[in-house]
Amino acid sequence: MCEAHAYLIRDSGQEKVMENVVRVAYEGEQIVLTDLFGDEMRLKARIREIALLEHKIYLESPES
Repeated sequence: MCEAHAYLIRDSGQEKVMENVVRVAYEGEQIVLTDLFGDEMRLKARIREIALLEHKIYLESPES
């Protein structure tokens, strides 16, 4: 499988916000994460890093 886990990085550390992410898309100023079951999460964030071998997506708040 090639799902990833998404983490939001803040000043206080990182928080896992979604598991089994299969799609990442931008819609306006938001990132839309979709998991294996079709559930979506929308965040006002930007991509900091995608670590493909680790199956991790690191996002950061635009205020960071």
